[in-house]
Amino acid sequence: MPLRLDIKRKLTARSDRVKSVDLHPTEPWMLASLYNGSVCVWNHETQNKTCVQTLEGHAQNVSCASFHPELPIIITGSEDGTVRIWHSSTYRLESTLNYGMERVWCVASLRGSNNVALGYDEGSIIVKLGREEPAMSMDANGKIIWAKHSEVQQANLKAMGDAEIKDGERLPLAVKDMGSCEIYPQTIQHNPNGIFWSDSGELVCIATEESFFILKYLSEKVLAAQETHEGVTEDGIEDAFEVLGEIQEIVKTGLWVGDCFIYTSSVNRLNYYVGGEIVTIAHLDRTMYLLGYIPKDNRLYLGDKELNIVSYSLLVSVLEYQTAVMRRDFSMADKVLPTVPKEQRTRVAHFLEKQGFKQQALTVSTDPEHRFELALQLGELKIAYQLAVEAESEQKWKQLAELAISKCQFGLAQECLHHAQDYGGLLLLATASGNASMVNKLAEGAERDGKNNVAFMSYFLQGKLDACLELLIRTGRLPEAAFLARTYLPSQVSRVVKLWRENLSKVNQKAAESLADPTEYENLFPGLKEAFVVEEWVKETRADLWPAKQYPLVTPNEERNVMEEAEGFQPTKMSAQQETDEKPASPTPVMASQTAHKEEKSLLELDVDLDNLELEDIDTTDINLDEDILDD
Repeated sequence: MPLRLDIKRKLTARSDRVKSVDLHPTEPWMLASLYNGSVCVWNHETQNKTCVQTLEGHAQNVSCASFHPELPIIITGSEDGTVRIWHSSTYRLESTLNYGMERVWCVASLRGSNNVALGYDEGSIIVKLGREEPAMSMDANGKIIWAKHSEVQQANLKAMGDAEIKDGERLPLAVKDMGSCEIYPQTIQHNPNGIFWSDSGELVCIATEESFFILKYLSEKVLAAQETHEGVTEDGIEDAFEVLGEIQEIVKTGLWVGDCFIYTSSVNRLNYYVGGEIVTIAHLDRTMYLLGYIPKDNRLYLGDKELNIVSYSLLVSVLEYQTAVMRRDFSMADKVLPTVPKEQRTRVAHFLEKQGFKQQALTVSTDPEHRFELALQLGELKIAYQLAVEAESEQKWKQLAELAISKCQFGLAQECLHHAQDYGGLLLLATASGNASMVNKLAEGAERDGKNNVAFMSYFLQGKLDACLELLIRTGRLPEAAFLARTYLPSQVSRVVKLWRENLSKVNQKAAESLADPTEYENLFPGLKEAFVVEEWVKETRADLWPAKQYPLVTPNEERNVMEEAEGFQPTKMSAQQETDEKPASPTPVMASQTAHKEEKSLLELDVDLDNLELEDIDTTDINLDEDILDD
């Protein structure tokens, strides 16, 4: 079915042809660009068929004409190469653009933006008309005034009463019309040249295209230079300002509250700068512009391009406290501090810490983690101890132990290491302080808690070789136990080898049978009987421990020959191995030629057994050091 078209109005004008037409997005207006170089404006809802207004000025035919969807302007383009901008209410020519790109053929506008695209013979360009920032301002009493196109409107924050205000949400303001302007307002209030002065006149922010600078005005040096005429150049007084900081952010809008500079950035963040620290108040979801701050409401107000007003909470007490600290007025800061809510005091404490006032930060902070860190930095052992007790954290106990050792508080360090279950640290502390009782208790506690490496070392340092051996046996480290016994306790070798055989036979019977007991093969272990005597001699000579002060007089073990030292020694009692030797059921260590059994197990046969042993079939998982030893 063909589309039916009804002619609503027929509008005529004196021209050979119509080049383009456009309708206003909200008003009953229509544009027609004509071949004769003019543009006609009609009201298509009236009965009058004549042109309401004719826009003249182009030297050749007008190829395109368009209403801007946001701004109160009409844009026309002509084959004379110019683009003209007209006020849509007064029809006055506002501007003429000529980029030298030959004839203009088309114009396109983007809703919600001030950008306009222009098409020429030689290409296309995009131009930005006016300012993105809305023309709006707010006074200290909360009265807001703005320009919406040519209309001027006003709203009052006081009219909201006690209505609940949430950060970042649009405020339901009652808008009052104040009239219209013949010209299109560009700004109502602004800071010229990107310079923002604080109310005290001591601080100034200079915003550039890439960053902004915070400077301090040194009035005393200026007065001195004016009196002495020193340091005065053609450009002014060199020492008039001190640069406090440079921040790599682009300031869109900004204002001072005390010594705090509040600003919106190009990446849509609402921040404030104070004392070299940047504090982010909010991340904005769109471009917003600062209107002002009302201290009694503790709120910061912003507006967007659509003239929506939002606010964010910003406590004046926090700003006043930070300002007092920056001015080194600590008496004023102490007066303001009680008015700062507890949930904001940790933020204030971080600010104090950054300014170098750690003691004050420790007093102000309410965060236990932050207070503990400050207490460690300040060496406050009592405060750090209380916080560690409350936290029950092993890491905090270790940190406090390090501080206590650095302060020579060894009793506190020992307690902290116990709480932290730091057996390695306790061993270091006990040995460094020569505390034998502590080493003994540490050995028992470490063994009880499965810290076998520390337990072994503690026993070994005390000369408790029997305890070391039993620890290795209980933990299933029989190969290590056998070598320990062979080195220090030869009387225990047979018992350990027997246990080792039994354990290894579960994995590889042939490997277990290849293990040689030194008491059965004295020919393989020469000097075994002498070792029994030396073992007894060592036990008796180690009965009396030497004090640490005699350490320089003691011959190092690597320089001693205990076999020679034990010559002529007669044991006062039989060793465990000797007692075992006298039992009828136990094998007696004799040479291989004395019995047929020894002849069968000769050295040659033992070598054959070892040659036929396949080591890759042996599972060594049960006889290696466990991983927790290495971690101790």
